[in-house]
Amino acid sequence: MADFPLARISNMARKEFAAYEAVSAVVPGEGGYSAAIAVKALGGSGAPRFHKVLDDQKFKTAHDADQAAAQKLEQLIDVNEDGELAWETA
Repeated sequence: MADFPLARISNMARKEFAAYEAVSAVVPGEGGYSAAIAVKALGGSGAPRFHKVLDDQKFKTAHDADQAAAQKLEQLIDVNEDGELAWETA
């Protein structure tokens, strides 16, 4: 679970897998915003689990961070049974 406040973005990207859905997300923090991927069980009512992506980058606006998260989401190929992200390899 996230231990930080989350910014709300209305045009988040979304990808659905066998048991989970993943959406682009934004995490506000010191010095700007971080791009993230939020994962939640399909049909589940619990809170999503947030995974920060592009750890070495901070964005000036939530919109820019969400755009970066959406681009990273395109590289996501699966979410395993533990809710961990699996990325395509080059």
